[in-house]
Amino acid sequence: MDLRQAGSGVDASADVCVVGAGAAGISVARRLRAAGHRVTLLESGGLDYDPATQDLAAGDSVGMTYYDLVDARLRFFGGTTNIWGGRCVPLEPLDFERRRWVPDSGWPIGYADLEPYYRAAHDDLGLGDFHYDESVWALTGQRPPALAPDTLITRFWRFDTVKERFSPARSRDLVDADDVTVLTHANVVHLQANPHATALDHVRVQTLDGRQLVVRARAYVLACGGIENPRLLLASRDVAAAGIGNVHDQVGRYFMEHQHGRAGQVLTDRPFPLWNAFRKRKPRAGQPPVAPTLLPSPALQERAGILNTALTFKLQRPPERGLLLNDRLYRALKHQLPPDRTRRRLWHLYRDARGMIQRSVKPAVERWRASTALRQLHLVVRAEQRPNPDSRVTLGPERDALGLPRARLDWRLTEQDKRTVAVLAETLDREFARLGHGGVAPADWLAEPGTDWPLDPTVSKHPIGGYHHMGTTRMSAEPGKGVVDADCRVHGYGNLYVAGSSVFPTGGWANPTLTILALAYRLGDELDRRLRAGRL
Repeated sequence: MDLRQAGSGVDASADVCVVGAGAAGISVARRLRAAGHRVTLLESGGLDYDPATQDLAAGDSVGMTYYDLVDARLRFFGGTTNIWGGRCVPLEPLDFERRRWVPDSGWPIGYADLEPYYRAAHDDLGLGDFHYDESVWALTGQRPPALAPDTLITRFWRFDTVKERFSPARSRDLVDADDVTVLTHANVVHLQANPHATALDHVRVQTLDGRQLVVRARAYVLACGGIENPRLLLASRDVAAAGIGNVHDQVGRYFMEHQHGRAGQVLTDRPFPLWNAFRKRKPRAGQPPVAPTLLPSPALQERAGILNTALTFKLQRPPERGLLLNDRLYRALKHQLPPDRTRRRLWHLYRDARGMIQRSVKPAVERWRASTALRQLHLVVRAEQRPNPDSRVTLGPERDALGLPRARLDWRLTEQDKRTVAVLAETLDREFARLGHGGVAPADWLAEPGTDWPLDPTVSKHPIGGYHHMGTTRMSAEPGKGVVDADCRVHGYGNLYVAGSSVFPTGGWANPTLTILALAYRLGDELDRRLRAGRL
């Protein structure tokens, strides 16, 4: 139902009101509907990209260089999964633990608490066998380098091949359901707490053309992402002056990304075999595409005091030769054009064609190019960011078309983030030398002062990061250390919950979508138990 065109007397009351129709919100709604509960799902945008709605996502970035906030997430049904690349992998068990060398690390739940939900999400995405470790090498027909197991280990990504999995067309189970009300163009502009600031009474909704609606439910779930979740909590300050859930000044803090960068160049006269072993490939019928990556072993992380970070290899022209046409086209489709349906179809078609070429023609071409020095083998990192309370989302002085303060992002990295990359480059250099594979020349920026990471044309012409907004409503056992508890309920509020990567206390190296889905399934089950027990 488009709220702009709905008649008078819209009844959006429900057992649970979910704010945001992205991967997290849709997954929570599905879980609750399957359990027999009535759900209202509110989406700021419509069924496709709209510039006026997207402008509501604009804001200031005052810290390390980052994407323009208006481009850093999408406001229409399906959210940022509309341009999702499909990379799936769970967090490592170590990521959930308190690491003495990583300040503010540790989740109030463990990997075992989430594993059943990981498996369920994995199956729903059609990802094949639930294996992400070294055993997947057997599917690829490749042999990994014989690295010392206490230095570097292998993990695998699996790729969801369904395009726009959370689009309206693939969400008919919700859109057509009698017990689910899906409202589009329904922007939540205020979270109304009760007079004691112990629960939500209702949420106030408004369209861009001025229509307003009040939605009441027994429970509420914010599923708007790592920038909008804290923005809504901070902006709702009529009862709680510092914002909802912000008694301890934790809302918006600990913003994390998966920063990308070039760690160095692999010095070898045989770059092709290494690149070929670590490239994305479809192993066999019934299995999705997979791609390996190198990680620091738990022993190395503890021994060197570093973070959990993925290493991959990229064959590329020398930087001074510029980018090839296909690289420029790839980046334009992914980053520079409005993400409407036409552009997304072009993006998916191009990505599929590129993947087919990579599986068939490209290996032979790259073997020749590598042998003629037309390619260099770069070491690329997708890094865990250390939790940092000074890296945060706050409210800026400007307001959007609905009157809400715009978000302000102050993204900050630490010395440990940068040192992690240097240690990994040094470790791989020693291991390659031991194995007779050459070595690694670390990138120049690793020896420069400061904590910022440079823009690197060999990785991207854009600021680093994967659009992975994590940590801003982090999970904690104690109210003074975070925003939500182990059940994703906002500390001090009996009926307000948060879904999505904003609840991650740490981000690990893994792309967040599979963990987002697992947490959403778990939250759906928790809400079901509470609703049935009359505790909401």
